[in-house]
Amino acid sequence: MDPTLYKAATQGNIHILQQLIQEDPTVLNSVTPQDNTALHIAARLGHKLIAEKILDHGETLLIMKNIDEDTPLHVASRTGNLEIAALLIDYAQNWPTDVEHGEPGPLRMTNKWNNTPLHEAVTNGYVEISMKLLSADPSVGHMMNKKRETPLHIAAREGLEKVVEEILNHPWAETQEEEEPPLEGTGSPLHQAVIGGHCAIVRMLLEKRSGLIKLIDKSGNNALHYAAKKDNGKMTEILLEKEPSLAYLRNFDGQSSLHVAAKHNSTSTIGEILRQCPDAAEQVDDTGKNALHIAVVSRTVGALKCLLKNINLAEVINQADNNGNTPLHLAAQKSRIQSTLLLLKDNRVDPCILNNDGKTARGVVESLEEMDMYEMYILESLKKSEERKCKKHHLLSDMATAGKSFKKKMSTADEHFKSCVGTYTLVAALIATVTFAATFTMPGGYSQEHGYALLAKHAAFKVFVISNTIAMCSSLIVVFCFIWAWKDPLRFKFKQLIWGHRLLVIASLAMIVALMTAVYVVVDTQCKWVAVVVCLICCGAPFVLWAILGHDILFIPV
Repeated sequence: MDPTLYKAATQGNIHILQQLIQEDPTVLNSVTPQDNTALHIAARLGHKLIAEKILDHGETLLIMKNIDEDTPLHVASRTGNLEIAALLIDYAQNWPTDVEHGEPGPLRMTNKWNNTPLHEAVTNGYVEISMKLLSADPSVGHMMNKKRETPLHIAAREGLEKVVEEILNHPWAETQEEEEPPLEGTGSPLHQAVIGGHCAIVRMLLEKRSGLIKLIDKSGNNALHYAAKKDNGKMTEILLEKEPSLAYLRNFDGQSSLHVAAKHNSTSTIGEILRQCPDAAEQVDDTGKNALHIAVVSRTVGALKCLLKNINLAEVINQADNNGNTPLHLAAQKSRIQSTLLLLKDNRVDPCILNNDGKTARGVVESLEEMDMYEMYILESLKKSEERKCKKHHLLSDMATAGKSFKKKMSTADEHFKSCVGTYTLVAALIATVTFAATFTMPGGYSQEHGYALLAKHAAFKVFVISNTIAMCSSLIVVFCFIWAWKDPLRFKFKQLIWGHRLLVIASLAMIVALMTAVYVVVDTQCKWVAVVVCLICCGAPFVLWAILGHDILFIPV
């Protein structure tokens, strides 16, 4: 490109541009190494006057493409320059379309990704530019790019309600190609709206294009499968109210939306599905597993707890898969200690059922040649449950294993257990040390004459003392329990670990309260806004932790 022209286009110098055009009008045809014309540059940088002058002397530049096959309108739509985009759209509307040779106008021209300018605008969230493009050519909202995504797909995913509404307001004849899912397997515009969590757009799509609810992606997932994966209870409610049969449809892996919810620990979705379609709990996949089986295999204890709470029939809870294994069998087989104990607490769970190998859940564990401490604890729990519930079944232990002494192996589980105990003990000791020190360095200090705390009558100070004491005592209990419980490692293996985890959570929360109140009582009168900010940060910390770990925070990491 002519250096002077490049300088004029980038700096927006209209006088230099006019002089260049007067000297040689063909200078506008020169391009950069990336095949960008001066109009491309003006569109990217937002120089409207430069763009107008260029178009006055060379309208053909409107359809010139750079190395990425972008026209100036693509560039303006991607960068969000509304004034330039509006100018280019006005010129594009008057552009003659060669229908005979199938040449598209500037509004429908595509780049190397087959994106139209509208694709670029909605991808980058520019609503006003998108609306202008749709006003100029409504049908462009259904053109597909190389990913087989239309602007409607992208707008639905990005939550651009006005754009979606504008596209839907213009009827179109849906082709077979448009009904097929995008190459990335993300399904129809309805799937995209569910992915984005945009309930208003979902309602809009269901109202104006009800046929979308029947479409599936390349894996056979319908929109409810996506809601289940995202744990969006409100979205689940909307979809089921429109089409309850979605709860019973399976994807190509044979899984219903309840299976997917169980796999991803989506408790709110589980509750909503079972509220509207309680018999969906009877759905099984190709291996005969229901949602309870999936929750056990996936280690989603929160989902398992939610399923047990919402399923009424004992037959479903004790349902066997193709191998005759109930959820309890799988929990024992895969050493899911928390799932096993959760199932055994439910009176409807039957530990006496035999699988296809003629074994109860206890028998499955007994068949192991070696066991780590987790498995030994599971075995003890299953034995107690059988003794209580299986007296009439005359179940016998495997004679080959009933009398043998199980050998504890140093497995990965044991190494992980030792690491957990060490971490708990270290954290508890640190909390005890810090809180003990805080007892003798009270906020505000002591009276030199009488020795009492100067801020003792302040309400926040009293909260500090109580929370600090709770934190120290809780952490000390954890330290001593973890020391002495080694005397009975089988019992300690889980029970003490559970209580240690709970007390450490209490100690941590108490420390947060102590920090918050200590800062508040000291700086409140001098700098109130600092005290308020500290209080907000401390109050938000538990919610941030919950957002990161979710239900897992309630359970020990085993």
